[in-house]
Amino acid sequence: MNTKKTTDFIVSWLSDYAKKANIKGFVLGISGGIDSAVTANLCARTAYPVLCVEMPIHQAENQVKRGKKLIQQLKNSFPKTQSEIVDLTATFETFKQVIPTTENEAKVNLSLANTRARLRMTTLFHLAGLHSYIVAGTGNKVEDFGVGFFTKYGDGGVDISPIADLMKSEVYQLAAYLNVPKSIQQAAPTDGLFGDNRTDEDQIGASYDELEWAMQQLDLGKKLADFSDRKKEVFEIYTRLHRANRHKMIPIPVCEIPEEIKN
Repeated sequence: MNTKKTTDFIVSWLSDYAKKANIKGFVLGISGGIDSAVTANLCARTAYPVLCVEMPIHQAENQVKRGKKLIQQLKNSFPKTQSEIVDLTATFETFKQVIPTTENEAKVNLSLANTRARLRMTTLFHLAGLHSYIVAGTGNKVEDFGVGFFTKYGDGGVDISPIADLMKSEVYQLAAYLNVPKSIQQAAPTDGLFGDNRTDEDQIGASYDELEWAMQQLDLGKKLADFSDRKKEVFEIYTRLHRANRHKMIPIPVCEIPEEIKN
């Protein structure tokens, strides 16, 4: 991938969108991960104001440190970069106390993990409204259109998606070109939604390199029977998640009522 041309293209796309939409800047959540780091850097290069928001909810200290290091780097390089810290831990704990629950612990934990992402989405849109900014998404192509590894109306609730046409490996290439802190480039990808050390690979069962391979194979029309051993396992993981999370990747179904029914 030509990293310079790709960077210039995305920055130009962001700038054009901001100008046409008559917005004043961008806001996004900073997690200490590679995707938000690259997205923030690209937004900052537009010369529009960028608000980087930390929204810890029982967050691991290493994630917090990486996020702060990135924000400081951006502030040093791009004067219009600003930051906010909105600690949502108490809000999250209050929510847990008043919401109905179930004895199925796995379902409770997953629902609460998604709740974290949705609380953050609400926060970003609140701040965007205050400043007349728009919310920039941080999802990449494998997550957004491959396995659907995001929270519907959580980190999937955004105004624009600057890196959603980039594979995870391409995001890493841009990160190197943009001089994203090494600690972020070298960190194992994690959504940080469970308050422990589990990585994306732990949750999905396959690495992003493997998922990219499977995504390409499906696009080529390959079937499960075409593979064996680990490749077969990875292809099954990918196709299963792609089917299960398809509802996240398509427009909301609308019940279109024929005129003869209405009348």
